[in-house]
Amino acid sequence: MATSRFRWPAALATFALALYLAAAFAGQCERSLFLPGETSAGHHQIELACESCHTRFGGRAALEEACVRCHAEQLAAVHDSHPRTKFTDPRNADRVALLDARFCTTCHVEHQPERTRAGGLSLPRDYCVRCHEDIAADRPSHAGVAFDGCASGGCHNFHDNQALYEDFLIAHAGEPPLRPEPRVTARLARTNHEKALTASEHDAPVHASDAAVIAEWAVSAHARGGVNCSRCHGSGVRWRDAAPLRACEECHDDESATFRTGKHGMRIAAGLSPMRPALARLPMKRDAAQRELDCGACHGAHDADTRAAAVDACLGCHDDAHSLAYQGSPHAALWRAEQRGESAPRSGVSCASCHMPRRDAFGGGVAAHHDQNANLRPNEKMVRSVCLACHGLGFSLDALADDALVRRNFAGAPARVVESIAWAEERKKADRESARREP
Repeated sequence: MATSRFRWPAALATFALALYLAAAFAGQCERSLFLPGETSAGHHQIELACESCHTRFGGRAALEEACVRCHAEQLAAVHDSHPRTKFTDPRNADRVALLDARFCTTCHVEHQPERTRAGGLSLPRDYCVRCHEDIAADRPSHAGVAFDGCASGGCHNFHDNQALYEDFLIAHAGEPPLRPEPRVTARLARTNHEKALTASEHDAPVHASDAAVIAEWAVSAHARGGVNCSRCHGSGVRWRDAAPLRACEECHDDESATFRTGKHGMRIAAGLSPMRPALARLPMKRDAAQRELDCGACHGAHDADTRAAAVDACLGCHDDAHSLAYQGSPHAALWRAEQRGESAPRSGVSCASCHMPRRDAFGGGVAAHHDQNANLRPNEKMVRSVCLACHGLGFSLDALADDALVRRNFAGAPARVVESIAWAEERKKADRESARREP
């Protein structure tokens, strides 16, 4: 009778494969082997940090917890129009049967690109009609409106309707396209309590005393605020030629926190290597492909020039139609005029003016918000925080709903007309007439 022989080559190959897979799962090798499908645009940068969303035995509850951990604060800030409590209320049990919005994963399913649309939504476009099929009975203006048009530009968004509440629409009705004194959000202004430093007062060691670098630092906000070389690089034997990210975070905590929640810094927050333009899904310039995005990538390591960071840094990487059209846009013309001193402060519009608007912080001051996601999708998020500083509401909604105009970076007039304001006014007028007829 033939005896079976142990096959060493096959056994070793199996053992090596097992070790490799174990190492990959532990984060020591390429984890892409475990991805069941393409990740949505919002999460693809952190798709290899599996533990950010998944636990080994967590299931749906663990995924829900992960969603809330990252997004709850933003939903609260926009007064989520469909909060979870709306669907856990027993009186709405019939709605849950139609759309179980108690769970984020009802709509937002990862690794299923065939079901996923912009923003990570995995439901059909007509999901609103599941609960609002009879909307025309209450709002005659909506009669005949396509069921898949609810979430089009200038209309409704499931979570964030800040720019579309009826009272808000009516309050801003009749505004001109351009305000009489347009001004973008206030620039950052902090009081420096330390003595300004000059080039001769730097404290870098001899081997790091590059004249050009010191000249850049001497005219920077850091030198004006008394921040010397050792504050970021360390001193003596602790000197580091490359200042670590935490050196920036020690003073710029608000900017650092929002940087980590935005697309530029979310990989760092997940424990991965910094974002590189090569990892982006938007078109990026080839010569910037391997540039690691940290604070110095945009601001410069020593001059810390916020003006360069507001435009030049963006255009140094981004190569999509909207970005390429900026230099020929009305916004860019305003920005250049302000930089030349030919127009009033805060009249110029940079990339950062719209995509990283400043917000209240520091006990009454303002800080740059480095989370681009905060006002980007859906783009109506920009209305309150950006557009209304210079434009009327009607013009803003029309412009943001015109995809071709967005690609041209708003060079020209909107070709679309969003009827939200007119409908809100008609409804208010009908309510007044109905109230007068009542005995």
